[in-house]
Amino acid sequence: MNAVAQLKQVNKTSPVAANIAMQQDQQQYLTFMLGGETYAMGILAIKEIIEYGNITEVPRMPDFIRGVINLRGAVVPVIDLGARFGKRATDITRRTCIVIIEVANGEGTQDIGVMVDAVNEVLEISASEIEPAPSFGANIRADFIDGMGKINGKFVIILNIHQVLSVEEMATLAGVGSGEVRTQ
Repeated sequence: MNAVAQLKQVNKTSPVAANIAMQQDQQQYLTFMLGGETYAMGILAIKEIIEYGNITEVPRMPDFIRGVINLRGAVVPVIDLGARFGKRATDITRRTCIVIIEVANGEGTQDIGVMVDAVNEVLEISASEIEPAPSFGANIRADFIDGMGKINGKFVIILNIHQVLSVEEMATLAGVGSGEVRTQ
């Protein structure tokens, strides 16, 4: 049964259920700039957005790990999203922000900060306005893309932020996942 048929079925049963179904069809996304391109990520995992500043560099980490910040007493790693995508490191400007995201880490969760050039706005994109991720042609890994959202007639890459911030993959790239020491 497609989404329209499900909505019609729900409308017959209860107005409250219909409202819930319509809310599920609309998802909110934070849009942001990175390297001159607009990206989006679902807002459910986002905890907060802070100004860029006071990053402590950690030696012998991959280029995409800029360092750590102290966020109310917790050590939060900061990932340079541009470098994570294999592009050049993000330039620091007055609009540079760190988006704090909660990601699954084994049995628990971990906060990770991602650097972006600028935060734009939170938008609602209906499921009908999201196309599947392309298998080629994108300038980032296909598994980093959840889909392509249509906003004002233009496509915006919707990130699979849990794949982009896979703690296991980043630990492997940093050489700490299996206890090995990374040499440069």
